[in-house]
Order: sequence, then structure tokens, then C-alpha cells
Amino acid sequence: MKYGIYFAYWEKQWAADYKKYIKKVRSLGFDILEISCAALKDMTKAEMDDLKSEAKAQDVILTAGYGPSASENLGSADEAVIKNAISFYTDILKKLEYMDIHTIGGGIYSYWPVDYSKPIDKESDWARSVKNVRTVAKIAGECGVDYCLEVLNRFEGYLLNTAKEAVQFVEEVDVPAAKVMLDTFHMNIEEDSMIDAILTAGDKLGHFHVGENNRRCPGKGNMPWAEIGQALRRIGYDKNVVMEPFVLKGGEIGSDIKVWRDLCKDEAMLDVDAKNSVAYLRHVFSGPYSDYSR
Repeated sequence: MKYGIYFAYWEKQWAADYKKYIKKVRSLGFDILEISCAALKDMTKAEMDDLKSEAKAQDVILTAGYGPSASENLGSADEAVIKNAISFYTDILKKLEYMDIHTIGGGIYSYWPVDYSKPIDKESDWARSVKNVRTVAKIAGECGVDYCLEVLNRFEGYLLNTAKEAVQFVEEVDVPAAKVMLDTFHMNIEEDSMIDAILTAGDKLGHFHVGENNRRCPGKGNMPWAEIGQALRRIGYDKNVVMEPFVLKGGEIGSDIKVWRDLCKDEAMLDVDAKNSVAYLRHVFSGPYSDYSR
């Protein structure tokens, strides 16, 4: 497995200079830096070249995450929104291909965060989303990108809340590039068993986010990391493990993620915590398959 971290751990705004984090994450012991597609919408070719070159120079893999706006909702009943969303993803996927980025994950089948003041029609939205994700996932496949559908908790999304639902959705899409994405923070809220959820995803699991119940770095909460690692080994998962801690209040990120208190009082400790956490994950996820007793 390769280990990474989302750039937003250090930021309060979604728009950021990703380049400066490439060397940082390598120095802290990571293989991967995950960036947001939000900046890619307006990124110039020169800027993409610069980011791509720096990642290659530091031997860092780039992956991408995204929380689509309501205007990019592939499950919308509004044909104009669908047209805009497909156009948006087509552009983004071609940029990812150009930048040698092979994974995109997030609620990229709906929109985020959901506006629950509006009526929810899960069945109709599901059907539309399956149809339109099928279109986009075919484009992703042509671009060499895994299109990973993140299972979200009920407070942030309603279409895919469990691994079982995600597997059913991916099977209905029936395009190889469409894969399941799990995140331990969301799993901790929705799944009856985090271990069974990983086993349910099985070979359809394309991307894996890790974070504590309190959104701190792995190892600073109460998640059963040894058992999670055992389940990943049982399904033969050998792809990306990207931590997504959010510990700073304020700004767009603090508001969107609902961070209402600083979970890291000393910002100088951000790097220390990240370095210790990735070393911990490498250790606890590296045990032998035979230690799984289920």
C-alpha cells in the first residue's frame, strides 16, 4: 500500500499552493499528496506542468479529491445541471490524465454538502446518478483514472451511506473505472461493522481514506486500526491509503467540515503529528494475513 495525506490538513481555504506540500509530505514519510479538483478548474497548463514536475522530482504520487457543488450534481433532475456536470468532469479528467493523476475520489456522483432544506428523492436521484456516472466513468477509464465513489455519512450525503449501497451502485454502473471509496470517519457513523464493510467492498475498493472519529490523525482517537489493517490485507488491498484529518477551525474548510474548535492548539505540531501517524499506520497495517482470525 501507498500512504498519503490530503493537503487541507494544513489549510483553511480550499484554494492553495499544492506545490509547496509535495516536498513536505515526502519529508514526513508519505508517498502521496492528495489535492482538490477545485483548483484544477482554473489551473493553467504551465501551473499543471510545474506541479507535475515537482511531484516527479520528489517521487510523490498525486491523487485528487472533490466535493461537487450543486451545479455539478450528476443525480440532478435538471438537464442543464447534468450537462454542466458532465462537461466539468470531462475537463477535470483530461487534466488529471495530463498530470499523471490516476485516482479521483469523493461524492462525485451527487453534490456536497447536501442541502437538506430541499426535498430528497433518493430512488430517482440514484437512477439518474447511475446513468450519468456511467457516462463519466467511461471517460475516466479512457483517461486512465479510477473514478472512486465515496461513501458518506447521513449528515453529508444520502445516496451512498454504506459499503453495501456503494457496491450495488458500482455494479449498476458496470464500468471498470467506477470503484468504491471508503472513509473510516464516515464508516464509524454508518456501518454496523467497519471490518464487514471493507470485506463487502472487496475487490471493488479503489481508494481508502483514513481518519479518526474526532477527525484527528490516525492514532489520536479510538478507531480499531489493527483490525482495519487486517481486513484490508484480507481483501488483498494494495492501493492508496490517504489520511484526511481536519483539525483547524476557521476559513472555508473549517466551515464546510464543521470544525468549531482547534484540535491542534500548536500548529507547529501539525507536521509532527502527521509524521508520527503515517509511521504508525505503516506499522499497524503491515501485519501478516494470518493474524486475521474471523
